[in-house]
Amino acid sequence: MSLNERPLSRKEQRMQRKRAKMMSGNHGRMPATLSDALTGDKSLPLDDEAKEFWLKDLKNPLRIIILPTLRILLTITLHITYYIKRLIPFQWKAHRFLQWQICFFMKNFVRPEANVLILRHFQAESNLLNFVIDNSGKEDVEPVLIYPKMIRDLMVQTFVHHDQGVLMTMRDLEEPDRTLWPIEGKELSWANWQPVQVDYSTQRKKWTQFLDFETAHELFKTSFCFWLTAKEYEAAINSFQFDHSVGLLIDDIVGATHFADIAYNRFPLILVGPTGLSYRFLMHGFFVEHVHAHLEKMRLNLGLEN
Repeated sequence: MSLNERPLSRKEQRMQRKRAKMMSGNHGRMPATLSDALTGDKSLPLDDEAKEFWLKDLKNPLRIIILPTLRILLTITLHITYYIKRLIPFQWKAHRFLQWQICFFMKNFVRPEANVLILRHFQAESNLLNFVIDNSGKEDVEPVLIYPKMIRDLMVQTFVHHDQGVLMTMRDLEEPDRTLWPIEGKELSWANWQPVQVDYSTQRKKWTQFLDFETAHELFKTSFCFWLTAKEYEAAINSFQFDHSVGLLIDDIVGATHFADIAYNRFPLILVGPTGLSYRFLMHGFFVEHVHAHLEKMRLNLGLEN
């Protein structure tokens, strides 16, 4: 030890011994945690902020301890609600009250990082749909304008409007002009593409904001079913299946073959119920984020700035 080096504390010595023991049992290499591997995996493009917040969300103790039990109980509740609403002869809905519930819940109980991911999703999906519309060769299809930047924006640009954005786009596109495809990179239209911008700070957090993304979804999925009519709810949960269609359209537009492969939710003609909803919901979100990140990278390579 040189004169300038300070002696290791007992804690540092223990850590050093622990590290040496771990390396000796792993052929001289430091073992990687699952978090290390997820952080290092860059094979699927993903916005840096979205990945950082998601990985942070995964470490929430509530998700590890409470979520598995909640998922079982609330899935049973959701199925009961779903079948009752399908069987009874009259229907009810309360969109505004539902949205107020969601916004109140997000402001007071959902972790800021999860709230940012929710707001990001609305904007990213609108960009994907607008990219397809702008390059479809059809002039009569209205762009999707769902770009909430703050939680209070969700009172106007609601979850129901978000689902309708997909459904109306697929209805209005009908048969795009495929003779234009594939389109050369510099000829692609980004007319209605908007930079993802969330005006919500993750630095200011209430002590009650402890729910991670997945737990929050579990707690609200039955309420979403209850406050929509049976037909509205069926349309909402089946809108995920159009991920496959969107992926195929983007593949054809840019001359690629991998966007559709990213889609877990596939074949929209096969209608699905609430079984497996939580997983399909997550896979829909990741499909949107991965494809959006890939197209954003393409834009930057073309020299286009936000």
